[in-house]
Amino acid sequence: MSDRHTDVPTVLAAELPLPVKPSEHEACPVTDVLRRVGDKWSVLVVVLLGRGPRRFGELNRDIENISQRMLTRTLRALERDYLVTRTVYPTVPATVEYGLTDLGRTLLVPLSALTDWAIAHRHDIEAARYRYDRSREAVAE
Repeated sequence: MSDRHTDVPTVLAAELPLPVKPSEHEACPVTDVLRRVGDKWSVLVVVLLGRGPRRFGELNRDIENISQRMLTRTLRALERDYLVTRTVYPTVPATVEYGLTDLGRTLLVPLSALTDWAIAHRHDIEAARYRYDRSREAVAE
């Protein structure tokens, strides 16, 4: 819903020059954000940090099958976008803690809406995939 409180979703009300040029698509702020949150690990890291700050080792243990290198890359990318902060405490050895910024916390609302939608429509999507796959199999025979 847009800020104008109309029944037209913002995504449909936005100006969209056609044909959409690759440069315009690449420069689109939505494309940029989807690149960040659409990767394999960013949403999971944001959700975990939304529950409270975590040390690197905690995140690494809490996410099965993520390599240390990939977790480091994901945290750095989220930090670069100022969705995550990295705090170093002067202990021996140094303690490093990651947490969401205020901006990062605002991402939890649309992620929650997407989660709610996905859960509500999971069975519809599974049924549609099944029907689609069956129709493709019938054509192939």
